[in-house]
Amino acid sequence: MTMTLHDINVLEVDEDVDELEYFTAVQRAINSGLAWRFQGSYGRTMMEALKAGYCMLGRHAAQDYYGNYIPNRSEIKAGTFGSREFVVAACGEDWALAMEAAS
Repeated sequence: MTMTLHDINVLEVDEDVDELEYFTAVQRAINSGLAWRFQGSYGRTMMEALKAGYCMLGRHAAQDYYGNYIPNRSEIKAGTFGSREFVVAACGEDWALAMEAAS
């Protein structure tokens, strides 16, 4: 669940990366739990990725800067945004496996 300097560069500097690498960086940000406390653009990016089905919630719950609770992926209903099933429906099983492997 470690977010790397490369991930930060991908998200902040808009490096020329493919879609999988970009959303893997977003998934690692979600998994870290800490990124929810970063500047607002991180939270917006992570929420957009969740709602679009590119990423799933992390394995552990988190809190944002304001103390709001961010559930983990097992705490939400299957098929809702943030769940593994939502990612599979939006992007396919292989994509979901790649996001699960992001750590």
